[in-house]
Amino acid sequence: MTIARNQQICIEETPYYHVVSRCVRRAFLCGEDKVTGKSFEHRRGWLIDRIKQVTSVFAIDVCSYAIMSNHFHIVLKVNSTEEWNATQVLMTWCSLYSLPVLCDRYLKGEINTEAEIRRVKEYVAEYRSRLMSVSWYMKSINEYVARMANEEDKCTGHFWESRFKSQALLDERALLTCMCYVDLNPIRAAMAQDLKGSNYTSIKERIEHSNTWLSGFGKGDNELPFYFSSYISLVDETGRCLRADKHGFISEKTAKAIDQIGINPDDWLDELKGFKSIGFSAVGTAQQLKEYSAKTKRKWTLGIKLVPALE
Repeated sequence: MTIARNQQICIEETPYYHVVSRCVRRAFLCGEDKVTGKSFEHRRGWLIDRIKQVTSVFAIDVCSYAIMSNHFHIVLKVNSTEEWNATQVLMTWCSLYSLPVLCDRYLKGEINTEAEIRRVKEYVAEYRSRLMSVSWYMKSINEYVARMANEEDKCTGHFWESRFKSQALLDERALLTCMCYVDLNPIRAAMAQDLKGSNYTSIKERIEHSNTWLSGFGKGDNELPFYFSSYISLVDETGRCLRADKHGFISEKTAKAIDQIGINPDDWLDELKGFKSIGFSAVGTAQQLKEYSAKTKRKWTLGIKLVPALE
């Protein structure tokens, strides 16, 4: 049974979410159609450009991403818009969508009556909520790409599956595991031999560009809660392990990199495999899953249970 989006996304419990959007049937997001020989590689650029544009508008940051042939993964952090004033909310929203006439008049200083001001406040509250909504964020990306793809293919109808899939990442460990899984997608799919060759992924972008639009590292208030050097080492060594031995050989160097971030190397690969299926609605410890179920008003939550790290 389909679960309402407000029962899958609970910002009070966690700001981090793993989202996957997949094309319908044989529609191609990117890659090459082996039947017709037509290449759709240029669509990767469409998607990346649109993600950057939408991210610059919404109060949502991108932690990691991977653009595959018929789907894409993205790990998001939802921020708050509570400190944004009415003008900031309206100006931000109109950078992607048109505003009602009343809101345009407000921005021009042409609003005088209490009834008009009250209605503008209602619009501001609605747009404030949308600007930190994962659903609206994905809608702004997917609708744009679908229109361009359908126009190029000279067809109509659905380009994406009806709904994107999402997983709540309930702690730092779940976030780190998921980001690693997303960044390793091209390597696991035999599309790349190393991280530098993993085109259209956040890991390649981070390696090649010191100044990037992606979320930063450093454990600050607005940064990812671990260090970039440790993350790069972890992803690289995990990628080597997955490519060389799927049963999970971990080198001594990899174990040290994992230890720095407080992860048990014996559990790491098993947990990483859990992201292969997006059917899980949340990732965290047993207690975190129980609390998430209560916050989202579920009797139970299908999720990946992570073993708590030893103190």
